[in-house]
Amino acid sequence: MGLGEIVSDEPRASATVVLVRDAEPALELLLLQRAPRADGAAGAWVFPGGKVEPRDRPRAEDEREAALRAAVRETHEEAGLALEAPSLVTISRWITPEVAAKRFDTWFFLGAVPSHEAVRVDGSEIVDHRWIQPYTALEAHHAGEIRLAPPTFVTVTWLAEHRRAAEALSVLGRAETLTFRPNICRIQDGACMLYPGDVGYESGDVEASGPRHRLWASPDGYRYERTR
Repeated sequence: MGLGEIVSDEPRASATVVLVRDAEPALELLLLQRAPRADGAAGAWVFPGGKVEPRDRPRAEDEREAALRAAVRETHEEAGLALEAPSLVTISRWITPEVAAKRFDTWFFLGAVPSHEAVRVDGSEIVDHRWIQPYTALEAHHAGEIRLAPPTFVTVTWLAEHRRAAEALSVLGRAETLTFRPNICRIQDGACMLYPGDVGYESGDVEASGPRHRLWASPDGYRYERTR
């Protein structure tokens, strides 16, 4: 069964930008380290991004376009990088489940930057950055060296399948834009986050036979599973 009761209002519109660049032997992605916070979220490594603000909605338009403007703005504010909106492709949408106290409806965009482009963090909300290859990021997460939230972990797992930035943009940009709205279910020593398309998504039955799209969370870390 799912975790908890419904406790929150409508999710806040947000945007995230996944930036990659070519390197050897494989592409690198940009992670930013958030400053310590009173809620215990100190040191999380994230992609650039943030909430959609009124200035991102100069006129009536769909949520994706407003999120795209927010993505460009937040990346410049947090990392000092100037992006062109048409260069970004939509790769996913993550909606925080109802059991969360704070909810977000976040569009994930993917873009590439030249290898020589310099990152300048703002020093307040963001305190550090690193370019890192996807497999290295996953290994560092499992080793406890960096902390990745489930949406970040899943996205990094996708990028680990590609060696070059152009390849990642082409493949992920052509793929169906998946919407993730987790049904979080208890399991022994952890949780299983079921995503739309998983055989157990509606029922919460993690043992059901059929297609799977889920993230297993245990003391040993995360494991992403998707059958196609």
